[in-house]
Amino acid sequence: MATEEHAAQKGPTAGENIGHHLTHLQTSKQSGVIDMSVFNLDSIFWSVLLGVLGLYVMWRVAKSVTSGVPGRMQAAVEILLEMVDSQAKGIIHNAESRKFVGPLALTVFMWVFLMNSMDFLPVDLIPLIWEMIYAAAGHDAHHAYMRVVPTADLSTTLAMSCSVLLVCLYYNVKIKGAGGWAHELVTAPFGTSKNPLFALILGVLNFGMQMIEFTAKTVSHGMRLFGNMYAGELVFMLIALMGAVGFGSTTGIALWLGHVVAGTGWAIFHILIVALQAFIFMMLTLVYVGQAHDHH
Repeated sequence: MATEEHAAQKGPTAGENIGHHLTHLQTSKQSGVIDMSVFNLDSIFWSVLLGVLGLYVMWRVAKSVTSGVPGRMQAAVEILLEMVDSQAKGIIHNAESRKFVGPLALTVFMWVFLMNSMDFLPVDLIPLIWEMIYAAAGHDAHHAYMRVVPTADLSTTLAMSCSVLLVCLYYNVKIKGAGGWAHELVTAPFGTSKNPLFALILGVLNFGMQMIEFTAKTVSHGMRLFGNMYAGELVFMLIALMGAVGFGSTTGIALWLGHVVAGTGWAIFHILIVALQAFIFMMLTLVYVGQAHDHH
């Protein structure tokens, strides 16, 4: 009993602290690895908020655009637009499709970049503010969970990759027709045969390979972004723990200095990761939609 009271007075361990930071604010307790009845409210809130913020910024820039000397924001947006437009033209050769896919790619880049950028905030800043609000509302502050990086949530990244899959399915039908796409599903990649038995066997194999391809693309598309951002968030937490040792010893001071140096270095390197992962997600979106235009 005394040991438990002493442990309670000491506060959470490093592992418990990280576990608390990696727990989502959810509608109910998750019953298994996959539970479709549970929603991560923090991921939904931050992703929607950042999506609206991104749209608002783009709208303000479009509203204040000038043909004269552009301001810094207009210049940055123009560079981004030219980059996305050149990539879209190089991958998707259908001009009519680019009218939708181009803005879609720009939106994807901006949205993912903003969600990734939440990783630059101090680890405890928003969770601490949320704890105060949660406690002021009469709840237990120890159960005030809040994760602020939506792309470090697998449900967010897989939802985005599934949305890209739906766009790909739409263009498969639009470009090739329902019959043409159905024919492609059972004839590619192994072809077909004039022999009815071999044609049936090849059709089953082709269809199975097509389903595997669609599944692999979708899962890897979401998992790649999630894995990189989750790892980045975890590294920030581990670095923050180095600075939580205190100044009571030479080791504590050394760890605090190491936490400052490591935190600064990782934050600078993370700028590249944040932008690169947004660019990769956008490029894969263009590539997958472009593949939906190809005839086999």
